[in-house]
Amino acid sequence: MANPTPADTIVALATAQGISAIAVIRLSGEDSISLVNRLFKGKDLTQEPSHTLHYGTLQDSESVLDEVLVSIFKAPRSFTTENSVEISCHGSPLIVKEIIKALLKHGARLAEPGEFTKRAFMHGRLDLAQAEAVADLINAETDNARQAALNQMRGGFSKEINRLREELIHFASLIELELDFGEEDVEFAKRSDLKKLIYQIQGYLTSLIKSFDQGNVIKNGVPTVIAGKPNAGKSTLLNLLLNEEKAIVSDIAGTTRDVIEDEIVLGGINFRFIDTAGLRDTQDVIEAMGVERTRDRMKKASLIIYIVDLSNSSIDTIETELEELKQLSIPHIKVGNKLDKADPTLADQLKQKGFILISAKQGEHVEELKQKIVSLFEVNDVKSGDVMVTNLRHYQNLIQTNESLTRVLEGMDNSITGDFLAMDIRQALHYLGEITGTISSEDLLANIFGKFCIGK
Repeated sequence: MANPTPADTIVALATAQGISAIAVIRLSGEDSISLVNRLFKGKDLTQEPSHTLHYGTLQDSESVLDEVLVSIFKAPRSFTTENSVEISCHGSPLIVKEIIKALLKHGARLAEPGEFTKRAFMHGRLDLAQAEAVADLINAETDNARQAALNQMRGGFSKEINRLREELIHFASLIELELDFGEEDVEFAKRSDLKKLIYQIQGYLTSLIKSFDQGNVIKNGVPTVIAGKPNAGKSTLLNLLLNEEKAIVSDIAGTTRDVIEDEIVLGGINFRFIDTAGLRDTQDVIEAMGVERTRDRMKKASLIIYIVDLSNSSIDTIETELEELKQLSIPHIKVGNKLDKADPTLADQLKQKGFILISAKQGEHVEELKQKIVSLFEVNDVKSGDVMVTNLRHYQNLIQTNESLTRVLEGMDNSITGDFLAMDIRQALHYLGEITGTISSEDLLANIFGKFCIGK
């Protein structure tokens, strides 16, 4: 097969794989309308106006493939800005396969992951930050995540980044002009004005960088590990939080040997709760592997719920484990379980150490635990127009921009020459440009769009 080119007509299933009432097959490319027209029986699609819907059948030779509705979008009034077609057919995987096979036979090729959105970016309909927001919108699992992605896709974040770039470009061009008149000792870019601008930009960059803590929680949720000794009630607590029998509950120590996880939304945040093997030394090879996985998950968690058995634990052991937990430097909530069977002395001691005392089996004080969980990651509702950083790549670029601007300030304080100032300003412009795709490489684009689903 020849190497893919931007001139190809691409095709992919745009809806989810599997049996459904309908499926949507999407095409994009200059020949997409004429290509579908070769299979369509009912009217001449090439003569129909853009943004119209047409009923008919698709036939390959004399074989009827399906009754369909065909949507036509003519360039440049489409998502990709190219001629585009969407075929709504019955949702049988066999029908979908036969239609796509016929389209391939008549000149289309299968789309690569994210290729429709990549074409929208390459043709200037979306910048890179907006294109990434498309994937975020598809994967949004909470209303806050949806609104944050929608705000970014509408270009609010990009407008602010482009505004900062334009102001910096103005000063960069003046400094470059000074270099052309180096022997005449002229200053086109007033250093005091440049300093003032950089302070303003850094103030805004700082607020964007700070917003990533909240934005990352909104977009990616909070991986939360439930950890503790065997039989402390980890699985019972998981089942209670999820409101389903997700994990096996048993009085036999070491029942949970692998991680078990599921997700729920609390306070508008997606928490991924992970039940783990009990932390203890064991001779059982399989259980030991589970314990090792537990420790690995704890290191990667954003929150640890550390649970102890109030009926069968010693304060000395608990204090040793708390010291180990503290060394991980990960937010954690201390929970004493089996309040209905608690040793009163131990319960009082742990309450003074900030433990939340619950009975997972009876559901006692679990709402208090939920409120504590949410309070650690409380986020404000995302409103239309809010600018927030949710993407790690953007966050890293903003930090690098800020560092480059700090070097410009340091350079001016040390009276360095304009050519070195220009170098650092160009570096800041480069990092800002990478966010929106004003500056991009094939490797960067391949990495971003390669994570999209096929058909988007």
